[in-house]
Amino acid sequence: MAEFNNTLSSILGWISIACWIVVYSPQIYENYSLQSGEGLSLAFIIIWLLGDLTNMTGAILAGLLPTMIILAAYYSVCSSILLFQFFYYRLRTRSRVSNHEETPLLAGQTPKVTPTKVLVLRYTGALLFVIATGILAWWISNNVEMEEKPPKRRSSSVTLISQILGWTSAICYLGSRVPQIIKNFTTRCEGLAPAMFFFTILGNATYSLSICVKSTEHSYLVTNASWLAGDALTIFLDFIVSSPIFGAGYT
Repeated sequence: MAEFNNTLSSILGWISIACWIVVYSPQIYENYSLQSGEGLSLAFIIIWLLGDLTNMTGAILAGLLPTMIILAAYYSVCSSILLFQFFYYRLRTRSRVSNHEETPLLAGQTPKVTPTKVLVLRYTGALLFVIATGILAWWISNNVEMEEKPPKRRSSSVTLISQILGWTSAICYLGSRVPQIIKNFTTRCEGLAPAMFFFTILGNATYSLSICVKSTEHSYLVTNASWLAGDALTIFLDFIVSSPIFGAGYT
């Protein structure tokens, strides 16, 4: 049973990574298409990046699963790309319209209307893709011979620091959604990619499941409590952030 749990935990972890590989691409492409990063709140990006950095540092110190550390590192890279896009497109747009202050930064882009059937097919295909990719990644990692190293004993101070970083990360992830929700009231989600939040929710869900499936021992759950709490509340807030996107602009 323990072996099955470890296998399932690893598969879920890789599926989560696959979700996060997909999740940023739609928003990055959306920014590129609009030549603007104004759909996202600047505070959302910065606080999210801070959460990624503390998440990665805390995961390394706590000696969590390799998939979690890889995922946290990938978060940081993608958040940095979004931050770069935000300032790059803003500076470039302002330089072009410096004499026309009334010109909107989103340059009057007309929202695309996507038929519901097409949207369902896209999301179903993407869902099957990340599941297949996660299973394939697990199979490859499971069949590559690697020398097992004994777990390192960590001092109580390192454990405390990792816990503080973990909870800081959870707070940042939760706090980042607030400015985005506020911004959505004024922009009506213009410039946001629906797939980003769809796979954010799916990625967080499989990420949490990979932790819970591995072990239900009290000490293990306590060690990962900050990550579990952050994921659960983040999923809830992402539903709030993304609900207006799916409620408008699609027929």
